[in-house]
Amino acid sequence: MTEEEWAEHRPAVFGAAYRLLGSVGDAEDVAQDVWLRAAGADLSGVEDLRAWLVTVAARRSYDILRSARVRRETYVGPWLPEPLLTGPDAAEPVLVDESVSMAMLLVMDRLTPPERVAFVLHDVFEVPFDRIASVLGVTPAAGRQLASRARRRVAATRRQPRASRPERERVLAAFRAAYETSDLKGLVELLHPDAVYVTDGGGKVSAARKVISGGERIAMVLSRVAGRWGLFPLVPREVGGELALVAYRDGRIVLVDTFDIAVDGRILAIRRVVNPDKLSHVGPAR
Repeated sequence: MTEEEWAEHRPAVFGAAYRLLGSVGDAEDVAQDVWLRAAGADLSGVEDLRAWLVTVAARRSYDILRSARVRRETYVGPWLPEPLLTGPDAAEPVLVDESVSMAMLLVMDRLTPPERVAFVLHDVFEVPFDRIASVLGVTPAAGRQLASRARRRVAATRRQPRASRPERERVLAAFRAAYETSDLKGLVELLHPDAVYVTDGGGKVSAARKVISGGERIAMVLSRVAGRWGLFPLVPREVGGELALVAYRDGRIVLVDTFDIAVDGRILAIRRVVNPDKLSHVGPAR
């Protein structure tokens, strides 16, 4: 395989691994493994190079995914996927769709590893079921059943409509203004009464180790955290294909906030990643 062919297909390889693992670092390692294997292989008989490369990435990711379940048991506090910058200045070009959003990655994290592989390969990358079966060590019919079951489970969690992009921009602008001026009343008005606030510090920095529920309680916690950390300006960036907010300290990202926003403009969930190990790949200040 030539370097030009690899440059063309690498975004799909990286994207498949990221969707399966929720980790930028692990996805980069998988992409490197796939490149090394492909560079030394005779691919003259491969009819669909993209499908072959994505399948190799899925097989390696599947092994990591199964072992990650064991490592997750010792993780300190809530676990969130690593944020992936997807705007025009993203470090990693990747096919962007709903499946790279923070909310969707968390939905897929509830699937079993075989379900997740079948869903990503078939529904995102249109890999045929005979190839999926070879990755999972099952029959094509079983692979089809896994993808179908995953699709139903994913659909069951997406019943509530979400805000349009213009509405999302409006809400996040209002959130920034309220947060940066310590406007507690404004924050409460933006938050759904049943909203949730999830912080991933991984035991590396100070962060809530349990999910916080309730709009008023979340607003108070946000104000208290801002007072303790100092009010770093929140900057809009595209993360996982959706508008998010990030904060910088000394030119480095120290937090990434992603949001679920209902069609009525109220915030249903705030997911804050502050674990520095998960932010090193997001990128420096513009």
